[in-house]
Amino acid sequence: MTIRVVIADDQELVRSGFAMILSAQPDIEVVAEAGDGAEAVAAVRRHAPDVVLLDIRMPRMDGIEAARTICAESGCKAVMLTTFDQDDYVYEALHAGASGFLLKDVRRDDLVHAVRVVVAGDSLLAPSVARRLVADFTSRGQAAATAGPALGALTARERETLVLLGRGLSNAEIAAELVVSEHTVKTHVSNVLSKLGLRDRIQAVICAYETGLIAPGS
Repeated sequence: MTIRVVIADDQELVRSGFAMILSAQPDIEVVAEAGDGAEAVAAVRRHAPDVVLLDIRMPRMDGIEAARTICAESGCKAVMLTTFDQDDYVYEALHAGASGFLLKDVRRDDLVHAVRVVVAGDSLLAPSVARRLVADFTSRGQAAATAGPALGALTARERETLVLLGRGLSNAEIAAELVVSEHTVKTHVSNVLSKLGLRDRIQAVICAYETGLIAPGS
């Protein structure tokens, strides 16, 4: 299967560099490039890609608004391009439906891996990003909501899985923590997403904090 990608960044050198790296892969095709969020939305509508890479800061329409529109209209996975030292929009981007983040100085192999990971249904949420999400969440003074009825549909092991997802653990790390196979973890994760109506692991992290299932610093 060929993975179709759209790259959106207002810096032409960034776009062309990413396009060159990805196009060199036998299973990846860059179908379009865009210089702002509006162009990115139009390109996704026109080409129906599997993944769109979106710079957070772009003219006309920023990456967050573009991600919100794209994720609402299609099954295309949105990955944000950012520099965490400058961007304070992690929380908004995740709520917009983004499946992860890449630093603009990402290594070649990590860029290729990231595209394949999100297409496979996983998300780019390293523990450091999870911590940033929590920091953004708490800095806004948003109180965690009481656990809604939906959490009651989870089994005890699925709730444990959701807690570990909230801490940013990978499937392998969750398997080690629960002393089960990775296949079993995949089943638990799938059940959590399905029962709670969540798009991906990142939304599961948000859910874990917003429902108060885990608390910042836990």
